[in-house]
Amino acid sequence: MNRRMIAYMIGQVMLICGALMALPLLVSLIYRDGCWLSFAISIGLSAGIGAALVFISHPDMKTIYAKEGFIIVAISWVALSALGAFPFFISRAIPSYIDAFFETVSGFTTTGSSILTDVEALPKSMLFWRSFTHWIGGMGVIVFMMAIVPSQNNHNMHVMRAEVPGPTVGKLVPRLKDTARILYLLYVGLSVVMTIFLLAGGMDLYDALVHMFGTAGTGGFGVKADSVAGYNTYLQWVITVFMLIFGINFNLYYLVLRKHFKDALRSEEMHVFLGLWLGSTLIISFSILNTHASFGDAFTKAGFQVASIMSTSGFATENFDLWPQLARTILFMLMFVGGCAGSTGGGIKVARIVMMFKTVKREVNKLLHPRSIGVIRFEGRTVDDRTVNGVAAYAALYVLVLAITFLLLTFDTMDFETNITAAVSCFNNIGPGLGAIIGPAGSFAAYSSFSKFVLSVAMLLGRLEIYPLLIALDPATWSRSSR
Repeated sequence: MNRRMIAYMIGQVMLICGALMALPLLVSLIYRDGCWLSFAISIGLSAGIGAALVFISHPDMKTIYAKEGFIIVAISWVALSALGAFPFFISRAIPSYIDAFFETVSGFTTTGSSILTDVEALPKSMLFWRSFTHWIGGMGVIVFMMAIVPSQNNHNMHVMRAEVPGPTVGKLVPRLKDTARILYLLYVGLSVVMTIFLLAGGMDLYDALVHMFGTAGTGGFGVKADSVAGYNTYLQWVITVFMLIFGINFNLYYLVLRKHFKDALRSEEMHVFLGLWLGSTLIISFSILNTHASFGDAFTKAGFQVASIMSTSGFATENFDLWPQLARTILFMLMFVGGCAGSTGGGIKVARIVMMFKTVKREVNKLLHPRSIGVIRFEGRTVDDRTVNGVAAYAALYVLVLAITFLLLTFDTMDFETNITAAVSCFNNIGPGLGAIIGPAGSFAAYSSFSKFVLSVAMLLGRLEIYPLLIALDPATWSRSSR
């Protein structure tokens, strides 16, 4: 194992983390909220640890293989969350470190679950940092690092494969550094466009930025107690559309830039994703119609909430926990689906759902026609058995992790619905759950420190899609004989 290279890469991530905290420090100085020192101390900690790791490691061999890639990603995300919690803790905006850690993990993993009971009481710079962690975690800080830090080899593909969600990860262009740059340019470009649309709808720059951060990263942290319910219909539709945009595979946007419009529009995963949104929105619209002024109003509210759940953003325009059972059930089922592979969304991913259905269909066909040769095709290509087996293995591991998370939460005295939706919401990086306690009008504050730690681990497992953190926690990974 190339331990020096692992330490070197993690050190670079810490340096980037410190640099990114300079932006909320500037916000603190602008609004004079008295939190600048908390950010300054946190920047010093991040920069000091990062510089020490980079200086001490001095890797002679800079090759990164699969094991190193998984370990770098896992440790970096844990370290980012641990350091990112310090501004909240030092400023006493969140007095408990485990609460601050939960909030920061929720931010970086783009989950949006919160322990805050009065979000508007936090200083502006803290709310800015809270939402900014969504934007940082959306595309991944390590992908950002690969885009800007010089690299002498192309083995960083193992790092990108460990961080970018989805059943398969490929390069858009031959050089991985160029792929990372393209992804971030698309991410930044879409973020700027959304900000402009929000400003055009009457939002001030601060609100536009924090809501853009939450939408682009599909995280859902807001700055108002009612999330985005207090904004006008135009702004709600802008956020709805961009939640869907950021929930779609970014590779399609690259195809559009290359003017390969037919290839982009033929995407099977995109069709399923948008079809699920439209179908679910129509059903829920009719379900809640009797409590809304018109079908248009019901469609707006349903469309927003379905987009929020499917993209795993977690914003809300009203308390959907009060909706009829049919609507709540559909939203609960959509929590498992998530966004598309290669997007900033969480969940199982639409690609895996489609592959699992096609695998079941193939097996049923084989039972009926034993001599048939079943071939699974997805996005116009034949899916090899390795990918199919990988999807099946991930599904089994997904159920196991979800069951363990739920079991551990039962040590708290919450009801069944609260615990199961808390586990599903955090593991799938959704945000709010169902029920009065953790629903869109509640928070996770009532959970014990133990449960908050369990849910924090669940959020990290969900964002990294289990394997990186599992490999990093395996003692065999760190044994001297391990290669």
